[in-house]
Amino acid sequence: MELSREKLREQIRTGTFAPVYLFYGEEQYLRNLAARTIAQRAIPPGAPREFNEAEFSLNTPDELIAAIETASQLPIMSPRRVVIVRDLKIAANAAGDTLKESWLEGLERYLSDPSPETVLIFLADELNGTRKTTKLLKEKAAAVEFSILSEADLLERLVSAAADAGAAISQTAARHLIELTGPDFRRLSGELEKLITAAIPEKTITHELIDEFVPNRREISSFKLTEHLLSGNRRLALRTLKKILDDGAEPVALIGLISYNYRRLVMLKEMIESGWRPAEAAKSLKLRYSDQNAFIASARRYGRDFLRRAIERIAEVDLAIKTSVGGGGPRGSRLQIELLVCELAVGDESELHG
Repeated sequence: MELSREKLREQIRTGTFAPVYLFYGEEQYLRNLAARTIAQRAIPPGAPREFNEAEFSLNTPDELIAAIETASQLPIMSPRRVVIVRDLKIAANAAGDTLKESWLEGLERYLSDPSPETVLIFLADELNGTRKTTKLLKEKAAAVEFSILSEADLLERLVSAAADAGAAISQTAARHLIELTGPDFRRLSGELEKLITAAIPEKTITHELIDEFVPNRREISSFKLTEHLLSGNRRLALRTLKKILDDGAEPVALIGLISYNYRRLVMLKEMIESGWRPAEAAKSLKLRYSDQNAFIASARRYGRDFLRRAIERIAEVDLAIKTSVGGGGPRGSRLQIELLVCELAVGDESELHG
């Protein structure tokens, strides 16, 4: 039977658990969190958890049999035991299943009369609704779908999680965090924990604090390209470039970003050589906290002549693409930026030719 998330939260709050759960859906982090929370609440403090909590993976043959046998056993010095079965896959084709139909008889026998002292939780990574096994599980278990959270749900959870930790984040700041990080709740939770620590002692997470400590995931591939260029890793630079271009990035815009980062690198180098402390110089240039070490290392590695020539080559390729010199259109532009990346990603300054 289908169970809403709200009803599941109520069951967890009151400790009135179903004997069997089926958690499925794309939001894997919340699926796992729900299973861990049930395990924590179902087995009381002081009870020997090592004897009453067990996990099994269906990626290993015969683990379902072991899980059912464990679920059938009485708990030890505890009112309940918890058995978690991970990596359940019921695909469109039986060849992709981790829960084989040959095991259905034993599974159905347990589901028809589950142990009242056990909470058995299935975590499904794939669940084809037309398959017999899926229908059996959804009929016999309390099935909860963990779909990707809407922006409204994400905002509510971020504000609530910050408050639970004794911090504050406005809905505007929370929305900005989502814009930078994306809708993945696991990643959002990790960034929020980092921000709560960074907000001490005020405990207020501001827009400015988010900008300082949280990288823009939508720009991270582009920064990775610059990082590989500066470290001289030509292979990774070309691989990253291919991904960015395949995702639809405009070569001119990408060259603009590379130019921007190289110019910031020149400014950082000049500031350090004139006596600025590296961290202060990086902060003055508004480099993200997560980017500062890479920029500082590159500023120390390369000389001024190398960086000047790099910026000249970036400008030359930018002009060539805009004027179709050396080949126009998407194909010509792609070839020119690939050649530029090969030139910039050098292990030795002398490799950058005129």
